[in-house]
Amino acid sequence: MDEMTATATSAAAAATAGVSSSSSSIFTNYPLISAFVAFAMAQTIKFFTAWYKERRWDLKQLVGSGGMPSSHSATVTALAAAIGFQEGFGGSVFAISLILASVVMYDATGVRLHAGRQAEVLNQIVYELPAEHPLAESRPLRELLGHTPPQVVAGGLLGIVTAAMGHLLIIASGQT
Repeated sequence: MDEMTATATSAAAAATAGVSSSSSSIFTNYPLISAFVAFAMAQTIKFFTAWYKERRWDLKQLVGSGGMPSSHSATVTALAAAIGFQEGFGGSVFAISLILASVVMYDATGVRLHAGRQAEVLNQIVYELPAEHPLAESRPLRELLGHTPPQVVAGGLLGIVTAAMGHLLIIASGQT
């Protein structure tokens, strides 16, 4: 019985140590940092590309969806690539992250893009309603929901480059 108690105590201590060390390592989690950096870069680039197209500053671009490049694609490809660089491209974790990235990117160009186009049409219909119609005063639907294929590809490339640069920084610092 004492041996089982000692084993259980050791396992509990190891689990507690694992939790405390893993929670403190969130700031050194290379895949997570790569994903956040790629997201921030995509949103920042989107802010400037929106200014270039419209010649006005739109702070909503820093947090909004839609636009060039796709921050969703940048985020999930950076995550998948960083996991591949860190854990290997043949592992299960990379496979999971690759499937996640594929689903997100497909959704951005499919469902979300078409939902945005439908919102455009619906907004136009509501705009043309007579003033006395109950829906005439309704708030417009968000139209920028999805991405065109070039926006998704640009986001994906940004994510891969971000993860690769992070990987090179880790190699250069000797933290492998």
